[in-house]
Amino acid sequence: MPRPVRSALATTIASLILAGCGLGAGAGTGRQNVSLVVTRGFGTQPLGSATEQRAPGSETVMRMLERSFRVQTRYGGGFVEAIDGVSGDSGRHDWFYYVNGVEAAQGAGTTALHKGDRIWWDLHDWTVTNTIPAVVGSFPEPFVHGLGGRRLPTALQCAPDVSQACTQVAAALHAVGVPAASQLLGTGSGTSSLGVLVGTWAELRGVIATALIEKGPGRSGVYARFDPSGQLELLDPQGNVTRTLHDHAGLVAATRDNVSAPVWLITGTDAAGVRAAAAALTPARLHNHFALVTTPSGGDIPVPVQGGPARR
Repeated sequence: MPRPVRSALATTIASLILAGCGLGAGAGTGRQNVSLVVTRGFGTQPLGSATEQRAPGSETVMRMLERSFRVQTRYGGGFVEAIDGVSGDSGRHDWFYYVNGVEAAQGAGTTALHKGDRIWWDLHDWTVTNTIPAVVGSFPEPFVHGLGGRRLPTALQCAPDVSQACTQVAAALHAVGVPAASQLLGTGSGTSSLGVLVGTWAELRGVIATALIEKGPGRSGVYARFDPSGQLELLDPQGNVTRTLHDHAGLVAATRDNVSAPVWLITGTDAAGVRAAAAALTPARLHNHFALVTTPSGGDIPVPVQGGPARR
């Protein structure tokens, strides 16, 4: 599907969430910095960054990008073709951008900046999916500054037997100024709240967000999934399984359906895996990762996995 058509569809969906969220000119970005990062390969290759302490009230994502990088566009300036000479190709590699960890709902020329926004442009393969609705690599966004200039409440839902991990997640959110009292799993976060689900995969199964992940990255945008036995499969950009983890493996990922705000999942193959995933909820460990897998050995693996033979 051509990118302009995909953007139009995304705009229709996102309008259900962002209506009334102040996408107009506004009063500028104030003292809270607006940051911009440019990467390729699902965040694996940094290409540059910029920060502005204050931007005009009419500032857009495109204007900030053009001030900081050489930009080539198509379709009347509505589609970014190349940034600093790095361009997409006919092999399904294009530029996509995210605002506070959420895939953009419209063209960069009409998306306004707001206080504290974190803009992320990434050039990546869209063979498996032309939409990755939410990513974790801009943490602590979207929890701190929300969507479209409007901060949303955070609903933390925890399974009964992962109390230690739940406490870790609550502490990580409080550390960045986000109040999040825990509630029982399955009580729902609503369409206008940011949901954070903590529990083993077996406990989270049945929630809409987990159903999306089970259907693969074409539906969830998450390049990892759990097989029927509860093992964690890591996928490459083409959707192939490159590695399977068994005990004590964790996953930090975000996704969303067509009408709800993003849902973050702090999950794993077992309680130890959930604890490991909860410990990874920091800006440093999640930085520029679309999703993150924690391994039994204590290492982190960003997903999708870039290259390498299939392993078990």
